[in-house]
Amino acid sequence: MSSTPVVTRIAPSPTGYMHIGTARTALFNWLYARGRGGKFLLRIEDTDRERSTPAATDAILKGMRWLGLDWDGDVVSQFERAPRHAEVAHQMLAAGKAYKCFSTQDEIQAFREAAEAEKRSTLFQSPWRDADPASHPDGPYVIRLKAPRDGATVIHDQVQGDVTIRNDQLDDMVMLRSDGTPTYMLAVVVDDNDMGVTHVIRGDDHLTNAARQIQIYLAMGWDLPVYAHIPLIFGPDGKKLSKRHGATGVAEYQTMGYPAAGMRNYLARLGWSHGDDEFFSDAQATEWFDLGGIGRSPSRFDFKKLENLCGQHIAAAQVVALLHELEAFLDETGQPALTEGQRDGLTRGMYCLKERAKTFPELLEKAHFIMASRPLAPDEKAAAALDSVSRGILSELTPQLQNASWDRETLEQTVATVAEANDTKLGKLAGPLRAALAGRAVSPSVFDMMLVLGRDETVARLKDAAA
Repeated sequence: MSSTPVVTRIAPSPTGYMHIGTARTALFNWLYARGRGGKFLLRIEDTDRERSTPAATDAILKGMRWLGLDWDGDVVSQFERAPRHAEVAHQMLAAGKAYKCFSTQDEIQAFREAAEAEKRSTLFQSPWRDADPASHPDGPYVIRLKAPRDGATVIHDQVQGDVTIRNDQLDDMVMLRSDGTPTYMLAVVVDDNDMGVTHVIRGDDHLTNAARQIQIYLAMGWDLPVYAHIPLIFGPDGKKLSKRHGATGVAEYQTMGYPAAGMRNYLARLGWSHGDDEFFSDAQATEWFDLGGIGRSPSRFDFKKLENLCGQHIAAAQVVALLHELEAFLDETGQPALTEGQRDGLTRGMYCLKERAKTFPELLEKAHFIMASRPLAPDEKAAAALDSVSRGILSELTPQLQNASWDRETLEQTVATVAEANDTKLGKLAGPLRAALAGRAVSPSVFDMMLVLGRDETVARLKDAAA
């Protein structure tokens, strides 16, 4: 292994939202580079001018930032590098590794039809490949690669193993169109070479492209990168992940309220494994990730597993970081920002909220007692718990709480004493207390709510309910 520093890249096309598959590819490249002190680069493949939009580019950058995948250096625009791509095509032309082809679309079509009728390969064989330049007409031409006709091209792939493609299965591909614009195949190779990319980790739908791209590397005498083609992500039904399976864009997962750390953990486990580890931190993923752990078969997206991991990450998160991400979620979904009081309450109460919440909407639902302000409007079930008997007991409890020490043991004792005096059980009093403090039939424990709300707010809410 050479001591060349690792350089990986992600090169999405800005023709729509950022797909979850692209996000996983970005994550694999990021983990591989970060775990080896290397560089992770971002290139936007915006050569398709019809479909590339600034909004789509912004969506990619936003998705990367939300996932916490920071890149090194400036974002590279493939389109802006077109003069460099053309320069390489002309270098290959001058070196006899490429040639000018003057065949028209009609001539190519006629060749293919004749080949089909004669049951031979329809791969176009240009009559201009070995033509004398003196015979060249003064007309439009494309520049084609002079690809080897015999032998084979072998892709030494870190995931797929050695993949051999016979050279007679590959045509002399066009590198520069007649209008002077480069094709995708040429642009990718020139960019990867110029950016110093050492490892190309991408979806296995690019596997056959690799054979063609290797031929350009060899023609230019450039070092080949290490290839790793990863299987695609399928939906639960075993078909390629698409909109019919639910959310496929990264932005949708952010607005659904999944924490970024949970998303990273889940995407890392989608097609890669480290022993039996399911839940792990970024630091562990960075340390463990290697190409040998990537499986050869497609992985299936499982929402239950995603939710499970997200719940574990919310539970394990530091309060400050969790609040920061919760505020970003509120902003992203157009909800009101937290007030100072709500922020303080959430900071105090997070210990009893973050267990078992899988998403930020679930966390906010549990935190309803902190987010709501007096007088609370109880939901139907909570209102039913506040019958006249229960309200009577709450009005007895209120003065007792006004003078009690505000710690869990004393609060539990005080409530138990009042329940006993009214010939009822503590459990029976929990419903009305919950309704009074949260306006909900489901909430954290009543004692946790009392401790988080504090004496004044607790007493005020009980007085409201008793009245």
